[in-house]
Amino acid sequence: MRKALIIGILFLLLLLGGTFGYMLLENTSFWGGMYLTIITVFTVGYGDVVPIYPAGKVFTVFLVITSVSFVMYTFSKITETMIEGELRGLFKRRKMDHQVALLHDHYLVCGFGRIGREICNILKEYNRPFVVIDNDAEVVKDVEQLGYLAYEGEASDDEVLLNAGIKRAQGLVSVVSTDADNLYITLTARGLNPELYIMARSSGATGVQTKLMRAGASKVISPYAIGAKRMAHLIVRPTVTDFIDLTMRAGELDLLMEELRVSCDSHLIGKNLIEAEIRKKYDVIVVAIKREDGAMLFNPKPDTCILSGDILIVLGSYEDITGLGTEL
Repeated sequence: MRKALIIGILFLLLLLGGTFGYMLLENTSFWGGMYLTIITVFTVGYGDVVPIYPAGKVFTVFLVITSVSFVMYTFSKITETMIEGELRGLFKRRKMDHQVALLHDHYLVCGFGRIGREICNILKEYNRPFVVIDNDAEVVKDVEQLGYLAYEGEASDDEVLLNAGIKRAQGLVSVVSTDADNLYITLTARGLNPELYIMARSSGATGVQTKLMRAGASKVISPYAIGAKRMAHLIVRPTVTDFIDLTMRAGELDLLMEELRVSCDSHLIGKNLIEAEIRKKYDVIVVAIKREDGAMLFNPKPDTCILSGDILIVLGSYEDITGLGTEL
């Protein structure tokens, strides 16, 4: 925009300079001088109006040389801008492709509206790698300015999903605006990666959740239903809701609720909670245990055995949970 403004101002000065020059040297009117300047600058030369006086002819020679040079300069700047833009876009795309190629177990976030933006903020907060896919070029620019990896295109397109690394991804979150688009994205993603965890947004309309699950969604979420339940819980049991909010992030209580997976080579495998001494060593509370078969054990007993592949849902400070994570 700055270059275009400068070129526009220079062109206006060239026209005004030529006009006043002909008014002075050829005794023309303002519009007569403007007309003679324009046909000279654009090398039209109708022949109906020509310089008469020697000074006017010399001025015309310099005006032609100046105007042709100006036109050549303008075209060179336009070409330079176009080439720079294409090269910049090409290098940016190659850099992003290289970064995405290095990702493993990342997440694909399809749609960067209000919900998608909040999801990305939380993923960034927890250092989870992700790639944003959106079909709006302006939205993609906003995403890139935030420092996120982004692809412009339809998330239901096989090529776009493959470029975003869906074969190596751990999960996909589809939060575009319509149920139909979320359905198409789910179908495409499930076909490309049968093991992928897929979370899809639902408007809450009758039958939408069933169709999304049938299309291959692992989890279907209705933001409207969640918002309504949260508002109701704030009325019915506000203290419990506030406590849960605090445990979902490192808040005033310095507490965090996190999930930790037990690796196959962990020395805690086969031990019960008492023998593992999780509370004694790390001051961390095991709230629940999720088995590999999906069974959930709430408030597990002290003699509950820890198995390979278990997911421990724990409550404690960030430092203590991090320390326990090194043991698992």
